[in-house]
This record gives sequence, structure tokens and C-alpha cells, in this order.
Amino acid sequence: MKNSCTKLHVLSKLLLILQAISRKYSMESFHWLRELFTNTDSVAHIALLYAVVIAVGVYLGKIKIGGVSLGVTFVLFAGIVAGHIGLTAPTPILTFVQDFGLILFVFMIGLQVGPGFFETFGKQGIKLNGLAALAVLLNILVMFACYYIFFDTSNKMNLPMMIGTMYGAVTNTPGLGAANEALGTVFGQNAPQIASAYACAYPLGVLGIIGAIILIRYICSIKLEKEEARLKAMEETAANKKPYKMHLEVTNKYLEGKTLLQVHDFLNRDFVVSRLVHDGELCIPNRDTIFHVGDQMLVVCAEADQEAIMAFIGPKLDIDFEQQDQPLVSKRILITNPKVNGKTLASMHFSSVHGVNVTRITRHGIDLFASAGLPMQVGDKIMVVGPEDAVERVANQMGNSLKKLNAPNIATIFVGIFLGLIFGSFPLAIPGMPVPVKLGLAGGPLIIAILIGRYGYKIHLVTYTTTSANMMLREIGLVLFLASVGIKAGAGFFETVIDGDGLLYVLTGFLITIIPILVVGPIARMKFKFNYFTIAGMIAGTYTDPPALAYANSICSKEAPALGYSTVYPLSMFLRIFTAQIVVLFFCG
Repeated sequence: MKNSCTKLHVLSKLLLILQAISRKYSMESFHWLRELFTNTDSVAHIALLYAVVIAVGVYLGKIKIGGVSLGVTFVLFAGIVAGHIGLTAPTPILTFVQDFGLILFVFMIGLQVGPGFFETFGKQGIKLNGLAALAVLLNILVMFACYYIFFDTSNKMNLPMMIGTMYGAVTNTPGLGAANEALGTVFGQNAPQIASAYACAYPLGVLGIIGAIILIRYICSIKLEKEEARLKAMEETAANKKPYKMHLEVTNKYLEGKTLLQVHDFLNRDFVVSRLVHDGELCIPNRDTIFHVGDQMLVVCAEADQEAIMAFIGPKLDIDFEQQDQPLVSKRILITNPKVNGKTLASMHFSSVHGVNVTRITRHGIDLFASAGLPMQVGDKIMVVGPEDAVERVANQMGNSLKKLNAPNIATIFVGIFLGLIFGSFPLAIPGMPVPVKLGLAGGPLIIAILIGRYGYKIHLVTYTTTSANMMLREIGLVLFLASVGIKAGAGFFETVIDGDGLLYVLTGFLITIIPILVVGPIARMKFKFNYFTIAGMIAGTYTDPPALAYANSICSKEAPALGYSTVYPLSMFLRIFTAQIVVLFFCG
């Protein structure tokens, strides 16, 4: 009771202070504040508008309902509300910020997925990416079916709105941006505000993806416990390419007098002998080192090759050279010197010049076997074994400066954007098309970013960007894009929902979401026998939907969902952006 009285006392004091201020200053004294919110041409108003919309959208996006949130996409809805109540900015400025945000967002995505884009097309990767491409195609086909069944095809604005609905249904914002940009090419200033349809379909799209994943479980009679057991069994039996370390004794008499190079060529397998003990003396071997029966060595190889190497050289030893008091050290060295970027391990001559061996490379948190032809990239960590002074010389040559690595490579980003815009603006004339096909502001930077991320080292471009820096630039680009689109669409949004086809967009969006999943999911399971968790991750990656991935991770203790997601995500993102423009240019012109 005492606390309540205290709070009331404080509140009454505040009210008295406010009354005193209002008596001292007339409302006219606050005209500057009114001007700040109403003068749409002022820089301060525009900056304030974006700050309010983005801040409110981000905070509201963190709210979870049933464990699911809309995330940063809520910025779009905050922008719609702002536009509806009259908080807006000049259209040219909104368009500029929208397009620049899209370019920045798409380019950083491409830069992130580029290094592993082409590596996703392995044996299993081809199947998963094929299923993802099928889902993308089915999304488009279901969209057209809904358009012809439910809408007036004589109204040329209905198809663009259905395209917006589709991208809301598949929760793909870059595709929305690409479609918007292509519609501007076709319709000019009179382009329809497809963000309204996108916003109608998006919330149920998020829920529909998760619901369809759950439904597949029951359609295919899947038991989660059995799926976990299958994954564990596969992990135990699969020979992977992670570095494998073993201590061997030379017992094969054929190796007497043979050099390390001769043994390597005969075996025709990649391996590194990082340390060798001969007559009680520990040394760092090189290609000319001669083997003798009784020598002991530390071998690093791919796990799949261990049996063959052991069978040829000799048995394992129950010793550990690294634990012995020897004048050799092993050290992880960070590559930060741009001059090293793209050079192969063989070209650096570590053993012959420096007297050290590189046994493995860590890239993006993954350990790779240090094969001679593997190109090094800025941001890699290499494990170097050798005399302490030699290891330090190698460290100095590689850079080994975390401070330098954290410095942003801003030039690469803008060189890439420059090239991407030129590439995206290149017109490709196709017979029968009303306008030449262009990859545009989304497709051009995306493709160039993927190529730079994968091959940039060949032209001495340092493409390394810290994960936090990439995420920051990507999110800034995304929220600027979403806020701009929302503000522009806000004026007519509620009329579209209430008086227009808003409910129809919700219904058709739901169909676009679930039908392809219910087709592709059972195919992946019944025909290709994929693990359920891999299928769930693949669906989440195909729809570029983090909430669906979060759900898949919550029901699985292994990395299968993340693996499925990352395998199809690059191609899916590319197809979503590319097909958006193709559909608009071919069918809306």
C-alpha cells in the first residue's frame, strides 16, 4: 500500500511539472517538433522516419507467437502503418533508398554463399538442389494456376499482385525486390505496389512452411527417434574428408631408401608427414627425406585414406610426438597478408624453404586437409609444424594479425557492386519480348558477388568479410529496403486488404506455400530416401526461411537440417531472384 502511495505521489509531481511547462511555453513554441514530423522534404524528417520505422519493426519482430516470429520482416509492416497515417517521404528518395538497400542486401548474400556455391553440387547436393529447383518451379506454376482460377485476367495489374503474393508465400524478400525492380522497367512510374500482396501472404507463409514440414512427417509415417538413429549410424560409417592424425612405424621393407616424394607418388593419395623420428632424432621431413625401416612418423591425411596409408607404411603406434619434449612446435597461423591470397600450398614451398609442414587448414570453422593444390584465402587458419623460429617466420609472412583481419575490405564490396550494376544493366534482346531482358539491380550484383566470393582471389581481390560485418551490412540493406517498400505501399494497403483482394491473397498465398512442399517432400523421402531432418532443412533453405530452419534444428540434435539448408540455399536464392525478373518481363510486359 505504501509503494502505491509513493508511485501516485511521484506521478502527481510529474503532472504538476508538465502543467508548469505548458503554462510557461505556448504550443507555438513546439512548432519545430511539428515541423520535424510533417515537413516531408527535410533531411531530418526522412532520417527520423526511417529510424522510427526500422526501430519499431525490429523490436516488434522479436515477439514470438507459438515459438514463431516474423523477425526483421516486421519492418515492412511498420512501414505500411507509417505510410497509412501519412508519415512519408518524397518518392524519388524512397525509391533510391529502396534500391540501394536491395543492392547491398543481395550483394552481401552473394559474397557469403559464393565460396561454397559450386561445391554444393556434389552427388547428394545435385539431388537436393534438383528438388529445390522443382519446388521453385512448382511455386510459379501454382501461382499461375491461382491467377487463372481466382482472378480477372483482363486486369493487367492482377498478375503483378499475384507475383507479390508468391514472394510473400515463399518468404523471399530479395525476390520481391527483384520483381519490384523489373515492374518498374515494364510499367514505369505506374508500377503496382506488390508489397501489399506480399504483406498479406507473408505471415501465413511462415506458418504454412512449418506446418507442411510437420505434415510430411505424418504422410510418410516418420518416427523422429528412428531418424536420429539413422543419422548416428551414417556418421559412424561414413569416411569423411576431415583431417585425420596418426602415428605410424615404417615396417614395409619396400620403403627402405625411398624418398617421401616417391612414396607419395606411389600411393597416389594426399598425406602430410609432419614429423619423423630416425635413430631417436626428431626432424621435419621434406620431399627428399629418405625413409628407413623402423622410422616413426606423424601422418596427417583424409580420414577416408587412413587404412590404405597404414597398410602400405606400417602399423599405428601408441605414442604422441606432440607430448614429447622436443624442439618443435605446432601453431595455428591466421592468413591476413593479401599477397598470399589465392596461392596454393605447393607454391609456398613451406617444407623446402622454411623447414615446416602445413597439416591442415581451417576455413569458415571447417577443418580441411592441406592438399598441395588447395588455394589459401585471407581468413584461413593454417596449422604449421616445425622449429619455433621457422614457424615464427612463416607467421610473419602470412600476416597473422587479427586486427588486420577485422579491418573491413570495403573496396572489394564497392568494386563488386560496380561490376554487378554494369552486368545487371546489360540488355539481352529476346525475340517476342517487349523489352530486353536485364538481370537488374538484384540479379547482376548477386551473380557478380557469387563469382567474386568464389574466384576473387584469382584477381587479387580480398573477399574475406567477418561474419558480423557481413550480417550488419546485409541487415542494414534489408531494413532500408523493407522500410521503403512499406512506406510506399502504406497509403493504399488497408483499402487493398479490406475493400480489395486482400483475403484472396492470403488464401492463394497459402496454396502457393504448401502445395509444392507436399509434392517435393514425399518425393525426397520415398524416391531418394533422404533423412527427414535433411528434408526439413532443404525445405527451409528452398523457401529461404530461418524460422523453419529453427524449427528443424529444435527437433534434431545433429547438423542434418543445417546441412540441407546450406546445400540448397545459394541456388534457391539465385533462382528466386532470377525467376522474379523472368516472370515479370515475359508475362507482365
